[in-house]
Amino acid sequence: MICREIIKIIENQYPKSAALSFDNVGLQVGSFDKEVKNIYLALDATDEVISHAIETGADLLITHHPLIFSPLKSVTEEDFIGRRIVKMIQNDLSYYAMHTNYDVLGLSQLLSDTIGLKEAKVLWVTEERNGFENGIGRVGDLQTTVSLEECCAIVKNKLNLSSVKVFGEMSRKIKRVAVSPGSGKDAIEFAIEEKADVLITGDIGHHAGVDAIEQGLAIIDAGHYGTEHIFIQDMKVFLERNIAEIYVVPAPIKHPFRVIV
Repeated sequence: MICREIIKIIENQYPKSAALSFDNVGLQVGSFDKEVKNIYLALDATDEVISHAIETGADLLITHHPLIFSPLKSVTEEDFIGRRIVKMIQNDLSYYAMHTNYDVLGLSQLLSDTIGLKEAKVLWVTEERNGFENGIGRVGDLQTTVSLEECCAIVKNKLNLSSVKVFGEMSRKIKRVAVSPGSGKDAIEFAIEEKADVLITGDIGHHAGVDAIEQGLAIIDAGHYGTEHIFIQDMKVFLERNIAEIYVVPAPIKHPFRVIV
């Protein structure tokens, strides 16, 4: 199948217009007319991911986070981003990124479903499409009230994590839950407005966490990668369901850092 045909299928479900204004999504390296038989899926276009994609014979690499985010003044091997681009071009590997358009139309609901929220609604509305509000994050209720400690256990189990970072008293009762995949500092105010007991997200620093507690919101920081790696399996299912003749290889789940106890 031609690359542009695959992109059309993806963007019918996750149109670029749903991405936030700061974002850079779409085909970033390669030709729209390239023949694609094998796709490699990953969260980030790291050196390791690109090498593995090439080793597996991939024609197209699809990631959640864009490699090219800010404008480039040159593409050379002297820069780590340029080096990756050059390597992909040399190995005829096309590269496509789907970031906040997927956050808005896929990942936020996927994270909500994974955690087990019921009657979840959009946390942070970014657009209206076909009469429905879409946006970043979701907020809803757990099936039963649990302690913050028990909620941490749920998050670790559902997202297959070895640890999470927590702001709040572990005995606190949790019923209403907000989720925001990736970096969730900006979601704190929306979670407070929605009277959530806890926000499950990533990349929360000291001051944001402490200030959230003071405003009555507990936070479970499950990590940026921890809340978004579910993209890989979800897109594998999507591609295999919609493009039968394509072979899809998912990157192994590999967290970018370790917590040493």
